[in-house]
Amino acid sequence: MLESICVTEKLHWPKTELSRKSLLSLEVHKLNINNENSLQHPPSGILKDIFTTGTSSYNVLLQSKEEKKHHTQKQSSAHHKKHRKTTRCSSTSRGSEHRRIKVPLPLLGGGWCCPSRQPPILVTGPVATSVRFAGGASAAGSTAGLPPRPRSRTKKHSNLTKPKQSQASKSHGKEGDASGQKLCLLTAIKPSNVEKEKAKFFNSDFTYNPQFQYENPALPNVLAKHSHASDRFLKQSINIMKRTLQKYGSYEKFEQATGGSLLTKSRIWNHVRKYMVKEGCLGEIVVHLTEDLLSRASMTVVNGRPTLTINVSTAREHWLEGMLRHEIGTHYFRGFNNNSQPWCNRNGRRKHGLKPINPTEEGLASIHSVLFRKDPFLWRAALLYYTVYQASQMSFSQLFQDVGKFVKDPNTRWDYCVRAKRGWTDTSQPGCFNKDQVYLDGILRILRYRESIDFHLLTALGKISYEDVDRLKGLAVIENMRVPHFLQDHARYMEHLKKIMEVNELTDEELQDLIN
Repeated sequence: MLESICVTEKLHWPKTELSRKSLLSLEVHKLNINNENSLQHPPSGILKDIFTTGTSSYNVLLQSKEEKKHHTQKQSSAHHKKHRKTTRCSSTSRGSEHRRIKVPLPLLGGGWCCPSRQPPILVTGPVATSVRFAGGASAAGSTAGLPPRPRSRTKKHSNLTKPKQSQASKSHGKEGDASGQKLCLLTAIKPSNVEKEKAKFFNSDFTYNPQFQYENPALPNVLAKHSHASDRFLKQSINIMKRTLQKYGSYEKFEQATGGSLLTKSRIWNHVRKYMVKEGCLGEIVVHLTEDLLSRASMTVVNGRPTLTINVSTAREHWLEGMLRHEIGTHYFRGFNNNSQPWCNRNGRRKHGLKPINPTEEGLASIHSVLFRKDPFLWRAALLYYTVYQASQMSFSQLFQDVGKFVKDPNTRWDYCVRAKRGWTDTSQPGCFNKDQVYLDGILRILRYRESIDFHLLTALGKISYEDVDRLKGLAVIENMRVPHFLQDHARYMEHLKKIMEVNELTDEELQDLIN
């Protein structure tokens, strides 16, 4: 048990490309969902497919020193227990830890990393409300512990720190694994000089076009595949934003009125713990807080454990649970269930002819983000869609000025423009990275077919498209699958989908014309 746990907040750019030393090297294990211990400590193999889609662009690389030390001590004592004294074993263990190559597992967004000196928190108990956070976030008062890990998994996690593991990662990438391609791509398109260029841009009175640099730039033909923006839902994206501004006057007022006040770190911990208790996953997910994240949250894996990273600068009291429904209730549970299906790996997906998981995955998660809001405007998804399209037609400085029609704050505008222009070096030229259009695209497709979609099965069957549900349900393993609490009441769920349609002034006739 840990009486006091600290979490790092200071992030830095990685100096070397780490994407190939990835979670792709983990082996896929079948999950025995009838085993209570397996639910508390999901095997590392499940995590390969849980995080094949990003929740948002920029994610965080995390490293847990506590687990590394735990694994190293076990290995050391196994080798020397008959020949060394206890004190000598402890010393050897520390020396071994010092010599290890520390390889953080890459996240889907890649590009950020977190020092391993202070581990993130595993939420297993209540967090004292009197806790004080300064420098690094810490929790004191109530005890919280890292549960013991099975010996077999410990060995696998220890192997992740060895150089030879990178070869396994490379082999997966060569085979064309979808998650491997995403990891490499999203790491490659993260500018390495973003802060320097931001300073130049702001000092030029927003007229300078940033010249981004990349540690390991993506190949031109790869970028070309993601440079085509769609205008299919452009009208809808603009209407959604105009409708929001008509009611609230500005995005900043909308944010304050519907999101509420920003939460302190201690309140965030308590909200997260309550949600995990509600979903029955307390103790399964490590939680990390940071202020250096462009997205609102992200899910990744550290030492074989799912890790939720939350941006404290955007964590508002009325929006936090929506973020948890997005990350845990959608991404985590669908990935968890996917591990038991015949299509749990690349070969299985090919064998059964599965469609891509996006835009369904991100569309569903984005719906769940706003599901129970008083005014469930699809603002963020709409602005992301719009910004990407405009980036394909404009330079960076032109895009920045154009987005000002909807967002006044220059720092917020900068973030949206960087997301849309990432991957490009000379941003004076029109060009975009089109990933962010997937959110609104997926939302509208799901709303279009909401009456015919079995949302319970859409979660229980794992990482599948809504178009594959009817075809695959006869082949699926659905016993003991995990479905989030908000899907239990189907009538209430459907009522809120209808409310999303009404608030955003979307009609069935309109969506039927757009989506056949």
